[in-house]
Amino acid sequence: MLFTEAHKNFLNYLEVIKNKSPKTVEQYDRHLRKFQDFILETLEKDLNKFKVNEIILDIAEKFRSYLYEKNRTISIKTANAYMITLRSFLKYLEKKWHKSLSATAIDLIKADERHVEFLNEEELERLFNTPNKETTIWARDLAIMECIYSTWLRISELTALNKSDINLNRREFAVRWKWRKVRVVYLTKNAAILIWNYLEKRNDHLSPLFIRHNIKIENIDALQDEKVRLTRFFITNMVKKYATKAYILKNISAHTLRHSFATTLLSNWADLRAIQEMLGHASITTTQVYTHVTNKKLKEVHSKFMK
Repeated sequence: MLFTEAHKNFLNYLEVIKNKSPKTVEQYDRHLRKFQDFILETLEKDLNKFKVNEIILDIAEKFRSYLYEKNRTISIKTANAYMITLRSFLKYLEKKWHKSLSATAIDLIKADERHVEFLNEEELERLFNTPNKETTIWARDLAIMECIYSTWLRISELTALNKSDINLNRREFAVRWKWRKVRVVYLTKNAAILIWNYLEKRNDHLSPLFIRHNIKIENIDALQDEKVRLTRFFITNMVKKYATKAYILKNISAHTLRHSFATTLLSNWADLRAIQEMLGHASITTTQVYTHVTNKKLKEVHSKFMK
């Protein structure tokens, strides 16, 4: 089978049979297109004639080297992501009885243990006390930070929220994650109050829960929702700005607040499975990255009872 045909069929398999999200399918497609570039540029093969049974271990390893040649600063995690895509592609070929390289032949580079950056209680207090709550922009920013921290929302989930999605009286709402999966998110009383305060300062017809405010008032009625909706990039930079003002030296992002939520729960002996559900992790292994924070607590318990 031609590689180009197998590539197309693989993407269709991911979308229809495996029910992968559009973003996941897009990532697999991008990685395999990079492999196509490698076939053309390094192997100097005719892509219209290159067959999947020509993929051997030497080619797979040369593809890994090609990634580093094209981008000297590529991380181990990113390089591994490309090779994981290639392995998934090869597993698909094996499933469909197409002869090619065995996926198990490709090894991944051993990466350093993932380091999770989080804020402790004192740092969180400094961060949340930084904004001036009297202005609309700062009311919005404080509501955003509290919402991420206390609801464990992903940034993409938060930016997609509309005012109609949230019931501030019930303090709960549903979000769609990992394509078609839905989970319930609970607002704290403080988060609900901050969101309500922010919305009270707004006087517009726009649907997004959080919007940009560098808008001329005379133009606001002509604006469409997606033109004012905040981006992941905006929110991450906003959190970094307030962290700097709060003299927090850690290199944090908006996602750090989500890490801090998990850390706070684990430090107070919350059940790991419950945290997994709240964070929306498909695997408990992903959630276990936070368990390092319990080590000190465990030592205290051991010292208390085992003299």
